[in-house]
Amino acid sequence: MKQLCLQAETSYTGERIDKYLAEVMSDYSRSFLQKQLKDGNVTVNGKKAKASYKVAEEDEITVLIPDNLEPDIQAEDIPLEILYEDDQLLVVNKPKGMVVHPSAGHYSGTLVNALMYHCKDQLSGINGVLRPGIVHRIDMDTTGALVVCKTDTAHQSLAEQLKVHSITRKYRAIVHGNMKEDEGTIEGDIGRHPTERKKMAVHVRNGKPAVTHYRVLERFGSYTYVECQLETGRTHQIRVHMSSIGHPLLGDAVYGPKKCPFPNLQGQTLHAMVLGFVHPVSGEYMEFTAPLPGYFQKLLKKI
Repeated sequence: MKQLCLQAETSYTGERIDKYLAEVMSDYSRSFLQKQLKDGNVTVNGKKAKASYKVAEEDEITVLIPDNLEPDIQAEDIPLEILYEDDQLLVVNKPKGMVVHPSAGHYSGTLVNALMYHCKDQLSGINGVLRPGIVHRIDMDTTGALVVCKTDTAHQSLAEQLKVHSITRKYRAIVHGNMKEDEGTIEGDIGRHPTERKKMAVHVRNGKPAVTHYRVLERFGSYTYVECQLETGRTHQIRVHMSSIGHPLLGDAVYGPKKCPFPNLQGQTLHAMVLGFVHPVSGEYMEFTAPLPGYFQKLLKKI
């Protein structure tokens, strides 16, 4: 069996353990996790946990995942646009429509499948068989720069930089409406939506602190072209934050209008353009720019 060890954060205090596990182990369904609780595969502070148990701050939680439930992920010869590569890491420009790592319903065609072919066995194993080399991720329909770790040393270094918010992450986005301010900062805790499990929301119970800085690049009347810089990196952060101030991303049917004025647009117009970090071995600060994808450039000309 594979063993996963978790430590409950303060923000989850008082939440039922099955709900807590479903939020922090999003690769697995809630029903699957409830079965592991029933089968005695979940312990809290060394004791078997019941599904009704409510999480306390700093609980040491261990989950055993049966071996036969870990899918066999195959290497696939999928072209990669590599912005930088050395023996510790690589930076790729992820295309639109590509899922970063395998999960339910997506066990092929992912960035991980492509990385396994390109890097062979040279990928960090810290995040397990479903996420080799993956230290951070971007949404399927978000394009742009992503760092991948080949060694555990690189992974630990990049994970720590992410934790202390020292990595530079600048995105380009097109949002609905004409933004009044030229620049600003959005602060609002982000957590799982209380009723729609696939969505995130601001100002919810158990939300985590989130900060997004934005700067207007160009105005188009009904739309605004902006740069967003992440101070934190919560799930769907830019999409949720921009929607919370009345300017959802163009094409984002989850947090914005259901009907898109550009029918051929696939998902939100969001591009991870600049990524900067300290190299885990050399100690040198490095910064990379992923060029705007063709669809984004054409859309800017059209609007």
